[in-house]
Amino acid sequence: MFTRQPLDVVVVGAGVVGAACAYYAARSGLVVAVVDSGPVAGGTTGAGEGNLLVSDKVPGPELDLALLSAALWRELAQVLPHAIEFEQKGGLVVAASPESLATLTATASGQLAAGVRATSVAAHELGSLEPHLAPGLAGGFLYPQDAQVQPALAAAHLVRAARDAGASLHPGQAVTAVLTGPTGAVRGVRTGAGDLLAPAVVNATGVRGGELAALAGVELPVLPRRGFVLVTEPLPRLIRHKVYAAEYVADVSSASAALQTSPVVEGTQAGPVLIGASRERVGFDRTLSVPVVSRLATAAAALFPVLADARVLRTYHGFRPYLPDHLPAIGPDRRVPGLFHACGHEGAGIGLAPATAVLVTAAIRGEEPALDPEPFRPDRFDAASRTGHGS
Repeated sequence: MFTRQPLDVVVVGAGVVGAACAYYAARSGLVVAVVDSGPVAGGTTGAGEGNLLVSDKVPGPELDLALLSAALWRELAQVLPHAIEFEQKGGLVVAASPESLATLTATASGQLAAGVRATSVAAHELGSLEPHLAPGLAGGFLYPQDAQVQPALAAAHLVRAARDAGASLHPGQAVTAVLTGPTGAVRGVRTGAGDLLAPAVVNATGVRGGELAALAGVELPVLPRRGFVLVTEPLPRLIRHKVYAAEYVADVSSASAALQTSPVVEGTQAGPVLIGASRERVGFDRTLSVPVVSRLATAAAALFPVLADARVLRTYHGFRPYLPDHLPAIGPDRRVPGLFHACGHEGAGIGLAPATAVLVTAAIRGEEPALDPEPFRPDRFDAASRTGHGS
């Protein structure tokens, strides 16, 4: 057994969000330990596509966070060149009908006012951007700020860079308790291998965020939302952008627990094409759903007929950490001094990781945040509950 001190911060979770928190905190001069019950990127991060998107977010706090993160990912791509497979490929959102295009145009108009770069693409121009798209689409919008990384590599290299800055890594060690002092303030965590003592603990445990919060005596209503991804055989670079149907934006913001699918298709540097996206709240059920996989394959082939004859080599799935208002929990938990949250990003955790980490690091250090953190306040659900009971 060991008791490691002095530490400034214990980051619980070694997915991309936790890795980014460790990186920015260590780079700021804090002494950091990262602990995870499994390996680096062993959870949702390892099952992600690596999307860094602004195109799927409507104006508001999450879009502001995404724009900040997009800039930070570009900086990280300079610091960690090639290692994270960063690609500024751009996103192409397409509409199948005039009605869908009208909704997409209205969304893009609001995004433009918020600082997103988006260009309208007429129906006859789609082929010049994506030659293999199905004919008959009504039009679309091109989002040049959309990008992609290889998520497991990104997490691994962020952890490595954090260690280069003095952080320590403790994989395979489950946190069994959040330690608090006589005043109720955090003083570290307990693992099977011993205690890690620090005045700040960051909850970056993704879909397990509610469980870590409960160890600290507070509630955070994180729920898993399952999604499947299909991986084709390596192909020539048939698809140049991340391409998805306009309906995907509505699916992302939906509160429904039922199954939703909308085609999301993109090529990779290694050759395979990734096909999504599905969303459903079924707890932690890991059963392979053949109907979902079939729906995804059919929708992808309808969008790109050239994929109809491509072989799907494998499918995988993960669980997105869902919060009821579709905003992550970021920053200090006012109910437990010293507890900070960085979870609940649903399907956007990879894209939002750097901005989340910058906000958390500023909060730990008592510095001015890069943007208003109030919408992401972790105890906002308690406030909403009290307001509801009083009405």
